[in-house]
Amino acid sequence: MSQQNEVTIEEGSTNVYADLGYADAAEMQRKSQLAGEIARAIKARRLTQDGAAVLLGIDQSKISRITRGQFRGVSEA
Repeated sequence: MSQQNEVTIEEGSTNVYADLGYADAAEMQRKSQLAGEIARAIKARRLTQDGAAVLLGIDQSKISRITRGQFRGVSEA
């Protein structure tokens, strides 16, 4: 016979970063949402990362990091 394991599910807040205990959770959530919007806009306009970088005036490598969710060290300004 197989043994069944119980799974406990805990309802979180609307901010996963706060749920994980990050001190800068609100800022991280804003950056995450902004990164998602940037990625959607790039896809909708059928831009390459190079093309998006030119439009935004930043390096292609920064576009790559942002679209992969690596936005620490990236300013919202």
